Amino acid sequence: MKNKSAVGHHMRAILAALLLMLLSLSGCITTGSGDEEFSVNETEKPGWQIGDWWLYTFETAQFGEDTARLVVTDIQDDEGLYMLGISSEREAQRHAVINHNPFLGRVTINELSVYENGDAQPVFNFPWSQGDSWEFTLLGEYWSATTTGSYNGMPVVTASSDNGHSLEYHFDGSHGFLDFFEWKNQDGDLQFRMSLTNTGSDYSGEVWFIRATDLKDRLFEGPIDGEATDTFIDSGHPSGIDFDYYVFYIDASLPQGGTGTLSLRDHTGNSILTRTYTAGTQSQELATIPSRSDEYTLEVTLTGGQSTIHFMIAGGIENYWEL
Repeated sequence: MKNKSAVGHHMRAILAALLLMLLSLSGCITTGSGDEEFSVNETEKPGWQIGDWWLYTFETAQFGEDTARLVVTDIQDDEGLYMLGISSEREAQRHAVINHNPFLGRVTINELSVYENGDAQPVFNFPWSQGDSWEFTLLGEYWSATTTGSYNGMPVVTASSDNGHSLEYHFDGSHGFLDFFEWKNQDGDLQFRMSLTNTGSDYSGEVWFIRATDLKDRLFEGPIDGEATDTFIDSGHPSGIDFDYYVFYIDASLPQGGTGTLSLRDHTGNSILTRTYTAGTQSQELATIPSRSDEYTLEVTLTGGQSTIHFMIAGGIENYWEL
């Protein structure tokens, strides 16, 4: 039988060895905040070429997960612009009406600024430096942003809006664009997330971007006494170009017992869109319909105290490339 003091000494030695091992492992763990030294792979803005692409997993509150490539489709040196499209026509339509992906369309060559309401917005702040703060408008919100640290050689930016929304995003200098981007509302609910899964050059295939103008965004809540009506006018894109088509999105939620109808008519009373919803309906619909400069009337009926119909429509000018 072993002496108790010898056993105790042996156990203390084992515990000391385990403690040293844990301490050494903890020194290998890094995060995007805390005492980690600020270090990024690239401090200057990258130069893109036509055909460069980034494969992302997109997550939205409305549609769940989808995967598509953002692709550099054109370089307009005289305008100082890149054009970014997406390899999924469906994702292009979703962006046109939901406005969830801000990184489609025009991007400035100098600073990779993206456009909102016709103005270039400085989402990125080259060269990266910890503690730098700046402002921009994106996703319908006015943001105050700060470079808070770095993670795996990427600057980490956090931003808050006047309405309490939040952003966090990481710029991957080695791949020349975002590694991660996340937008949450004031309640902390996810609105949009994009995560980089692969990247490359010399893309071959179809690419889309729909330049859109919002025409109507209306949430109807039941019960409605009689019929609710709303109107909007299509006078074309602010650039003066007529729309190629309308992109609409309907989110209908009618718990057991609720019913509803939706009708969109032109000024002569011709119906261009009609839907009927029965009790228990839970549906989301994204589609396109022909456009024509006109005044339109939206008519909705809805029963049931918890029933809702959310209707959104945008006019779209389609840009299409085949690389």
